[in-house]
Amino acid sequence: MIGHLNHVAVAVHNVRETARVYRDLLGARISAPQELPEHGVTAIFIELDNTKIELLEPLGQDSPISQFLQKRGSGVHHICLEVASIADAAEKLQQQGCRLLGADTPQIGAHGKPVLFLHPSTFDGTLIELEEA
Repeated sequence: MIGHLNHVAVAVHNVRETARVYRDLLGARISAPQELPEHGVTAIFIELDNTKIELLEPLGQDSPISQFLQKRGSGVHHICLEVASIADAAEKLQQQGCRLLGADTPQIGAHGKPVLFLHPSTFDGTLIELEEA
């Protein structure tokens, strides 16, 4: 079912400052910041040859990233895996008892593609995002 690793997301307090460190110290290519109010975040992607690192900053106090940072501090938030069909993946996972987070229907993610989040309890504490390839 799963394809490539699309990205690893890291919750941070300031995406611009953190991206600058990746750029200045490691020579990384970075995207422009994207405000995603429907997800409550500002995101910047660190672009690698074979994957990406997504930096997530809360966009307001109600952001799930704000809550994550308050509880855990900066760190890995989720991993994103590609699937050929988000609808097929959602149907199969629900039939197998996998708990989806939020709406049972996909939302549009930062790359403009349908995404779903899978509850961390299913994956031993790791939040998984599925993105349609």
